[in-house]
Amino acid sequence: MPVRGGDLHVGVWEPEGGGPAPPTVLAVHGITASHVGWAELARQLPGVRIVAPDLRGRGRSRDLPAPYGMPTHADDVAAVLDHLGAGPVVVVGHSMGGFVSLVLADRHPDTVSSLVLVDGGMPLLPPPGVAPDEMAGLVLGPAAERLQMTFPSRAAYRDFWREHPALGPGWTDLTTAYVDYDLVGAEPELRPATRVAALGEDIRELVDGDSVQHALDHLRRPATWLVAPRGLMDEVPPLYPDAARDLWTVRYPAVRMVPVEDVNHYTVIMLAEGAAQVRPHVVEALGEAR
Repeated sequence: MPVRGGDLHVGVWEPEGGGPAPPTVLAVHGITASHVGWAELARQLPGVRIVAPDLRGRGRSRDLPAPYGMPTHADDVAAVLDHLGAGPVVVVGHSMGGFVSLVLADRHPDTVSSLVLVDGGMPLLPPPGVAPDEMAGLVLGPAAERLQMTFPSRAAYRDFWREHPALGPGWTDLTTAYVDYDLVGAEPELRPATRVAALGEDIRELVDGDSVQHALDHLRRPATWLVAPRGLMDEVPPLYPDAARDLWTVRYPAVRMVPVEDVNHYTVIMLAEGAAQVRPHVVEALGEAR
């Protein structure tokens, strides 16, 4: 779909059985992910149209030019909704997609009915003694390193991910699809699709970005914040430890915080047990929108 600098690639799961006006959900992926990460949630919402872009600099939208940043991503996905004639819609954002979703609701309020923020959206808190500029390495160190690697084959990339402590143990057919899609180039020099420059420009805004802060301070849509108990490497503390949960629930009482059980930052949407806990909140938001 046309956006600044070219075409944004968008995945769409059409509802089973059709119908004159199926409900539409906009699903926005994380910082090094793609639209394929939403396949399990789409599987669990067969009566819903899921519209999921590859954000600028990722997936098959990787060649769209900079600048990146939350306002750019928000404007891109707003253009998708306009192109489809959809809106206002329920927006589900995972990880960085939660930040994009908040800024979308702020910059394009007529496109959004409500927000479901999945382990993302609320600013990341640097641990004591860690400067905001150091958060990228702290949170995304292994992911950033992966983006600079090459792989001789798709099988080698699958093997790499099978060793990942967050995704490897629960591997499914949809994990295979997600990993295979995340490669560009040709053998024997395949590389992950996300551009290093896109990650570097975007990660800083997840700590104290002005557009995110403005969106939270002027939030005008219902928002649910789902928080995973384990992080990007299946570790504890998670991306949002207790201090972050306490701070943001006090500062933004209109945002409903809901803990999710026995998942990590990836499996909260990519495995059945995680998506099954996200699904009721999406269904609830769709009901409120109707």
